[in-house]
Amino acid sequence: MDNSTLSKKADNLLTVSSNIKKIFQIIYQEQNKEKDDEDEIPKIIVSELVSKMAFYYEKIRNSVDYEEEHLLRKNAIKRILKRQIVIEGAVTIKKTDNYNVAKHLLVELIRAAYLPNNSIPENRIDEISRILERYLKLKEYSLRKLAKYEIKERNNFSNWIVALMASDIEEKFSNNPVNSAVIADMHEILVNNINLPDDSKYKKDKEIQIYIGIYRNFLKFDKDMLNFLLFKYYNINWDKFSDDEIKKVADNILFLRARIEKQINHPLTFQIDKIISRYTVFFKILIDVIAENPVKVYEELKKNPNFFERKIKNVCNKKYSISRKKLWRAAIRSIIYIFITKSVIAFILEIPVSKFFKQEISLYSLIINISFPAVLLFLIVLFFRLPSDNNTNKIIQGVEEIVFEEKKRKKPFYFLKHAKRSRLLNSIFGIIYFISFFLSFSIVVWGLNKIGFNWISIIIFLFFFTLVSFFSVRIRKNAKELVVIPAKENILSFIAEFFYIPIISTGKWLSNKFSQINVFVFILDFIIEAPFKVFVSITEEWTKYVKERKDEII
Repeated sequence: MDNSTLSKKADNLLTVSSNIKKIFQIIYQEQNKEKDDEDEIPKIIVSELVSKMAFYYEKIRNSVDYEEEHLLRKNAIKRILKRQIVIEGAVTIKKTDNYNVAKHLLVELIRAAYLPNNSIPENRIDEISRILERYLKLKEYSLRKLAKYEIKERNNFSNWIVALMASDIEEKFSNNPVNSAVIADMHEILVNNINLPDDSKYKKDKEIQIYIGIYRNFLKFDKDMLNFLLFKYYNINWDKFSDDEIKKVADNILFLRARIEKQINHPLTFQIDKIISRYTVFFKILIDVIAENPVKVYEELKKNPNFFERKIKNVCNKKYSISRKKLWRAAIRSIIYIFITKSVIAFILEIPVSKFFKQEISLYSLIINISFPAVLLFLIVLFFRLPSDNNTNKIIQGVEEIVFEEKKRKKPFYFLKHAKRSRLLNSIFGIIYFISFFLSFSIVVWGLNKIGFNWISIIIFLFFFTLVSFFSVRIRKNAKELVVIPAKENILSFIAEFFYIPIISTGKWLSNKFSQINVFVFILDFIIEAPFKVFVSITEEWTKYVKERKDEII
């Protein structure tokens, strides 16, 4: 018998790990789960006509406030609660008020198509009402504790608690048994395979950092949701807390929030995320492979060693294609967002400001400033490369590592202690960065000046250039989620980063600053949304009234 035959027999003896078997079972059960007979359970129903109005309003609202698609519902919940609780002050700690707000919240989410119509049982209102009651008690008790603080700090805490509330409600609508099983398995693998130096002061934080790192990478939790995750971690069985227990949490709210912030901004975050992001790819590919046909995939794993590898390759290629489509969609959303919120303002301002300062108005520079963001993003997306075959091979190795007992990782990941730079070295690097910053912008300004831009047009161009550069990095990062092989560095990439990083950093700073003073969001949230939602509610009541009258006549 030759070596190749022996090798094939050895491959056939590969053992699927118990945790992966469990994931196979859960995916199969979810796919074959019988729907509960809920026809007799009353559901929340809204008018289809009114829903279309609310749906298109949300589309407009989301186009002027750029957020990741998977966060839209959570952010809508937060916005609705903030309007009703913080701005309108609609809720005290009364069960009737909580019930009404919970009902109103669910109705608004269904109208905007964040939840399905005629599918959410009315008893979910009570569930959401109880969540509201707990957090509103926490808010009231906490604000008593913070009575001596300035109004800005008190409002900050109030908004933080509303964000926790919104994240808690979002969790109730996004529970997924498959994700829960994957998170448990990934946590076990990483805890066993990540080693910190024996003298590391962060050893006690390793498990919790892996825990929140998985949610940050695998489920893409934002800061609000990570706050909620840690809030639950430090307050086990929060959904069953009594009044006295809620008061105890409020008494220590400052310490609790500081503790949560410390974990979210932990020094280990970057190193742990690099590892978790790779395992996120492995598990997501595995889930898609299994989901195509759990029974067939499991049976073929034992019979045909090459079958599994082919399935992974097929799924990878599909994922690569989808990532390109998502990249285009994200780029279009970014262009719409920048055009509506920034380009229009620049167009309105450039002409009068130029006239005020007696600068010559150039139609040429005006056209460039308006079209530039779209053109730059288009080119960045156009030249985006899909992952290579080497990347796919690395994914195959990674998936097999988590599936088969015999291929489990033997060597753990070791985190080296960061050597602290001296003040002198930090000062030297700071000077070099300043030089790169100065050179980058000087070259752009020199080029614009050469083609006839006045100083006002140059400022507007730089504003867009930095902003679009930051958005391009942001959307390309999402598209590169399937990349597990680090990019190769060369002299050209080093030079490009030397000049481009200051531009991206400036764009990030501008994006953060202008997101806080987004005029369009302010107008929509504080001037238009409240009366619009009242109009929508009245319209729905009117449609119900007309239907009742019609039924009476018939």
